[in-house]
Amino acid sequence: MALIVKKFGGSSVATAEKIMNVAKRVLDEKQPGDKIVMVVSAMGDTTDDLIHLAQGITKDPYQYTREMDMLLTTGEQVSISLLAMAFKTLGAPAVSLTGSMAGMQTNDVHTKGRIVGIRPKRVHEELDKGNIVVVAGFQGADAAGDPVTLGRGGSDTSAVALAGALGADTCEIYTDVEGIYSADPRIEPNARKMKEITYYEMLEMARLGAGVMQPRSVEMGKHFGIPIHVRSTFTNKPGTIIREEYTMEEKDFIIRGVAHDEKVAKIAVLGIPNTPGIAHEIFSALAEANIDVDMIVQSIRNIEKNVTDMVFTVATDDLGQAKKVVDKVADKLNAIAVLIEEDVAKVSIVGAGMLGNPGIAARMFGALSRAEINIDIISTSEISISCLIKGAELKKAVNAIHAEFFPENSQV
Repeated sequence: MALIVKKFGGSSVATAEKIMNVAKRVLDEKQPGDKIVMVVSAMGDTTDDLIHLAQGITKDPYQYTREMDMLLTTGEQVSISLLAMAFKTLGAPAVSLTGSMAGMQTNDVHTKGRIVGIRPKRVHEELDKGNIVVVAGFQGADAAGDPVTLGRGGSDTSAVALAGALGADTCEIYTDVEGIYSADPRIEPNARKMKEITYYEMLEMARLGAGVMQPRSVEMGKHFGIPIHVRSTFTNKPGTIIREEYTMEEKDFIIRGVAHDEKVAKIAVLGIPNTPGIAHEIFSALAEANIDVDMIVQSIRNIEKNVTDMVFTVATDDLGQAKKVVDKVADKLNAIAVLIEEDVAKVSIVGAGMLGNPGIAARMFGALSRAEINIDIISTSEISISCLIKGAELKKAVNAIHAEFFPENSQV
């Protein structure tokens, strides 16, 4: 007898047939006395389709963030109602709940909401009635009752947060791959599946672009101490467990994986005064607009005139709003120009094993050099190194770095 939260992504519920298959699988695996909570994403490409629909009204629909949330939350409502119907058709009692009905409370930052509290009273009540509870992921409601979405991959966050609030025994994340890999297997054919990875390493992998998990969901898992099992919708094979520490003896490794992010853009603010407070002026304006900034480089443009250039990256989804903010600040600072480059990508290595192992950066840069790939920007953390490169060279970069750190006869 266990309380289990199971999250299924959009590819797992993309069609009516797949929804029925999910319902059958859950019932086949359910043990007597188990209480099951499902967290479900929108079907297939529904979210992208809804965004495209909004773009038919305005080129920049994200300027109307509340209305975008009102639109995007409908995607999950379709999938949860159909899945609840599937369970009932198979003879199992079930009920669908939106994020707000399930007690998911968020701040009021539309399209990038954060969970501020969970009151799963209704979920407990429905479980006590014997229902399988099907909850809409990716969404909650603010204090005014307005719908708020949690950003791309937000269904993962919904699932792990709900598992923590319910005191679940485990949280299972079902996806279209069999677990966490040393690189995206769609790009690197020799990527190896990991049996385990720590919250710390997985958080860094997710932050740097590993799309299988959203960073906030990993944070939630660590906060609540909930083991997260990432596994395939389409097989019964064990996946990858994300937990606090490794429980088995691991082979020696230096890095755990190669992450990449194609959805980045570079902004360069040229010819601004090299005086105290300039960086604060630019980045505080971006922060007020809820825009995350990643890689940052400042370089002297002209020593005699004491002017500098500021270069940084943002997510492509934020580029339109970021440019508006930066243009305004640049005018105030009498900058020479603001340049945008979208044909860029970020490739990173992650692993606690690099601590105390000198030469890791040199090996990464050497792999890129041998592949004749130029590095634009470099940034580091305690357990990661990231390089900004041309977008067209991303696959070659991932393959070269993976071959350097994961030779064919090695194990993860």
